[in-house]
Amino acid sequence: MIYYNDGTILIRDLCETDPKIFTEGEIAQGWDSTTEKLETRLKDVAEGRAIALAADYNGEPAGYVNVYPDCKWGAFGGMGYPEIVDFNVLWKFQRNGIGTKLMDVAEKIAAEYADTVYLGVGLHNGYGSAQRMYVKRGYIPDGSGVWYKDKPCTPYDTIYTNDDDLVLYLSKKLR
Repeated sequence: MIYYNDGTILIRDLCETDPKIFTEGEIAQGWDSTTEKLETRLKDVAEGRAIALAADYNGEPAGYVNVYPDCKWGAFGGMGYPEIVDFNVLWKFQRNGIGTKLMDVAEKIAAEYADTVYLGVGLHNGYGSAQRMYVKRGYIPDGSGVWYKDKPCTPYDTIYTNDDDLVLYLSKKLR
């Protein structure tokens, strides 16, 4: 399915060839990446649990994002709110409006299911541009504090690794 197309940026469903392409792009950026994450998203789509989107820029796969309409994990897990998961635009394509269009489409899809959407954002500096983007788009911390490996941290917890599993949940009213 095509969700957006202005002749330069195309937002479409993630397809079976995308995991390999995006993994190669992430590895070229120096990331420790495998196809497993996006293959899992495709499986979740096939099972009706997710909508997985990809963005092409001038015909090249450039980014992706996923919407879980009734997410079962995270700060709002099991409450009937959609979560936006695994938002990424490859570095060489950033600053071309791709991330904005991906988020516009993801939020539009989420709004079909609930009036609120949420997401978890990593706390290390690799997430800096995403953190800024979310704030500019109106996302606010949900108040549950920092989470690690899908569990909220308690006051004075010792966290040994500032990795992708250390997140802050943010939410946004859509309507």
